[in-house]
Parts: sequence; structure tokens; C-alpha cells
Amino acid sequence: MAPSRMETKPVIFLLKMLLLLYSFIFWMSGVVLLAVGLWWKFMLGPYMLLISSSPTNAPYALAGTGAAIILFGLFGCFATCKGHPWMLKLYAVFLSLVFMTELIAGISGFVFRHEIKGTFLTSYSEAVMWYNRYDERSMAVDNVQRTLRCCGVQNYTSWFTSVYFPASGIPASCCVSFAECSTAELKNATLAAHKVYRQGCYELVVSFIENNMAIIAGVTFGIAFSQVIGTSLACCLAYFISTNQYEMV
Repeated sequence: MAPSRMETKPVIFLLKMLLLLYSFIFWMSGVVLLAVGLWWKFMLGPYMLLISSSPTNAPYALAGTGAAIILFGLFGCFATCKGHPWMLKLYAVFLSLVFMTELIAGISGFVFRHEIKGTFLTSYSEAVMWYNRYDERSMAVDNVQRTLRCCGVQNYTSWFTSVYFPASGIPASCCVSFAECSTAELKNATLAAHKVYRQGCYELVVSFIENNMAIIAGVTFGIAFSQVIGTSLACCLAYFISTNQYEMV
């Protein structure tokens, strides 16, 4: 038994180093998720009103998942250093749950991408229709139009049916050059056509989703399947420690 135990010590040491490295990377991914969740909540909150008419729980889900990963990442490092098989198995179970959650989320996002685009069309159309320049959704519309250099939903004519147009015309955020736009021109449908962006914002957002969906899906599945590596390392280390009754010095 002694020679066998001596032969497996280097293997166990290597597995521990690999699992510690993986746990650190896993912990860092939790920090990133937590930061993204908080950034989404406090910086992108108004923009999310253009995607959904009701508040979304996605930022809380990201922040909560990130916090859980941070805790279990630390637990994984502790379990690896202590070398207790039951801790390593518990760590492997958590990694498996994270893998399943990310896999389901990635598949759902890819399958229901058309529904997401439909929801965005409805919500953005409502935001344009009831635009008043002052509420959160209206300010988000202005920011989108300035940032993407677009105007309206399908094009600038979307503003003609809004409640804002009869009194104030097309919003100034649609202007190609703000200095060359006047209120009188923006209220005139013929003159405004030469002063504002011609492309609609919906088309730009949809094009971005379509062009980057493969990349987003690939990154999501790549992160999900990385949990398989951690699960395998934890299970292998627990197996070798249990089989050889290895005790950390």
C-alpha cells in the first residue's frame, strides 16, 4: 500500500494545484458577475425599460449568482487545501448546479431570441409613442438615439404618431447636427427629413443581436462547460484521497 500511496502523492498534489487555480478563476468570474449585476442595476436600469415594460429581475439574478460563486469559490479553495473528500464532493455538486443553470439560461436565450426582439419592438414603440422628454424611458430613448445615431422605431416617421410631435416635433436627439436643428424644422415633417437620422433604432438593435448571437452563445456555453473541468477535478481529487487515505501534512 505504501508504494502505491507514494506514487499517487504527486498526482494528488498536481490535482490540488489545478483545482486551486480553477477555484481562483471561478472566484474571479463571481466577482465579474456581481459587478455586472450591480452595473446593470444602477447604470442600465432606464435602458431596460425599453426592452421590457416591467422591471426585470435579471440584475438581481446576476448579482446573486455572482455572490454565491464568490462564496463557493472560497469554499472550493478551502476544501482543496483541507483535502476532505466530502467537501470536495459538495463543491462538485455546486459546480454541477451552476453548469446546469448556465446551460439552461444560454439555451433559453438562444431559443427565445425572437420573442426578445418582439418584446423590444413593443416596449420601444410604446416609449416613442408616449415620449415626453422628462421621464426615465424618454431619457433612455434620447440616449439610444444619440449613441446609435438613429431616429424612431423603424425610422424618423415613427415620431409623427407620438403625443410629443404635435406640440414639439421630432426630439432634438434625432438631429444629425444639433446646431442646425430648430424647433420649427423638427415640427415640419418635410424639413425634418433632411435634419435627422434616417435609420430606425429598432433595426440597429436587431442587427446587433443577430450579428452577435453566435458569439454570445459561444461565450455562454464556454463558461458553462468550464464548470465540467472543475467538477472533474474535484471528483478526481476526492476519489484519490478517499482511495489512498491520503492526509494532508
